[in-house]
Amino acid sequence: MIDFNNTDQEQLKSKNLSKETVLSQIEIFKKGISPTNLVAAATLGNGLLSFSAESQEALKKYYSDNCERLLVQRFVPASGAASRMFKFLFNFLDSYNFGEETFESYLERTQDKEIKFFNDNLSSFPFYQDAIEELKKLIPGYEDLKPGDKLFKFIAFILGNEGFNFGNLPKGVLPFHYYNEENIATAFEEHLLEAASCVDGSKVRIHFTISEKHRHLFKDLSENILENVIAQTGKTFDLEYSFQKSSTDTIAVTEGNQPFRNNDGSILFRPSGHGALIENLNELDADLVFVKNIDNVVTRSSRDLVVNYKKVLAGLLLKTQENVFSFLKELDNGLADFSDVTEFMTKELNVKFPDEFDNYKSDEKQLYIKTRLNKPIRVCGMVKNEGQPGGGPFWTLNSNGETSLQIVESAQMDLSKKDQEVIVNQATHFNPVDLVCGLKDYKGDAFNLSEFVDSETAFISSKTQSGKALRALELPGLWNGSMAGWNTLFVEVPLATFNPVKTVNDLIKPGHQCQVLQSQ
Repeated sequence: MIDFNNTDQEQLKSKNLSKETVLSQIEIFKKGISPTNLVAAATLGNGLLSFSAESQEALKKYYSDNCERLLVQRFVPASGAASRMFKFLFNFLDSYNFGEETFESYLERTQDKEIKFFNDNLSSFPFYQDAIEELKKLIPGYEDLKPGDKLFKFIAFILGNEGFNFGNLPKGVLPFHYYNEENIATAFEEHLLEAASCVDGSKVRIHFTISEKHRHLFKDLSENILENVIAQTGKTFDLEYSFQKSSTDTIAVTEGNQPFRNNDGSILFRPSGHGALIENLNELDADLVFVKNIDNVVTRSSRDLVVNYKKVLAGLLLKTQENVFSFLKELDNGLADFSDVTEFMTKELNVKFPDEFDNYKSDEKQLYIKTRLNKPIRVCGMVKNEGQPGGGPFWTLNSNGETSLQIVESAQMDLSKKDQEVIVNQATHFNPVDLVCGLKDYKGDAFNLSEFVDSETAFISSKTQSGKALRALELPGLWNGSMAGWNTLFVEVPLATFNPVKTVNDLIKPGHQCQVLQSQ
């Protein structure tokens, strides 16, 4: 039995955490997390949709015809710091012997392909020109340094707090795209412009989840660029920000599953991953929500393609929702013939009915159908997997015997089992590029999204704190277990719509390189 002293209880109160919640988290550590039971990969014709050009146009039109009557919002997880984006650059600063070795000898010693690629493409990065100008002012004789030493000074400047401080900034405020010397766009700005292209009305509603300590950075950036963005789009912007709630932090435990304590005796709580953002999403007042990570943006020349598929996904959501709502209203009015609704659920919603369903009584059938229909809906754009690490779309079997479509991360899979390995190797597509979400029910009331989370899909990892081993708990991922109870549709979208910036070198990929614009 774990007892919390008075100080512990005050700490829980300050974080708006109940004792019961914390104890339930400790129970998860004790019993462990069971791997997801994969039934089959979701592939074209088996849980994954693809649309002809004609069908795409029809879905886009359906979205446009209904857009202005709806509250449409974009939800952008943007709290992550960019430090991981520059990990190999920090490694270079730590391991390069400034003034003592050449860049060539460093490469020979380390076989560091990432730093070589970075150096080979240095002038193509959006921050290059500004950094070089500043370095020439700060360091007399900068141009005369050896190539490796010049690179060292360049990296130290862009990452350090005496320079651009990129290593301590959120991704959203970093320069991503160089159009001309007067227009170097951040990921934040590109999201505003893309969001404007996705709505037909005059107002663009966009919500960023950010770290509280970075709020001033986003506020300052928006003040600097918003006038120009409004001029380009002819639209007004309703910008909202929220922070990951302290109440979503999870307890860390020792290897013996006791609360891990800091040196001052307080209990260590840690942020619980992006799955915590389901709480933020739950508080939005919107009919339709586009969800997209902060780093997944494209240049203006590629925007039309991205927007096209966003509207296709949104149109599919609305058409599906219309049918769902119609059936639910019929059920309220005493629908007796279930053949049409069960056919729709099987063919259009990927519902696998239990074998005994045909033997259910009429009221049991009605209850089952209504429960399965009356859920939030998500439409997920999926790209072909070309070797990217991570998860993808699968048919899974949960603990109550229900088969459904889920997005499963590699950490959730048990690849030691041959049958699971075979299924994973049959997968053809990758994690979602875009999500479009319907958050309200057929009566116009918002769903309580916490009711549709599968807590059994959390993650346990091993960490250290002050040299001591600990176990940490991440809540089910935002589009993994946090949306496990939703009705899900997977749609194939082109690889060109998927342009995440996980490392700084990704900014050299075609989706992030711009033709220089002479005017805006």
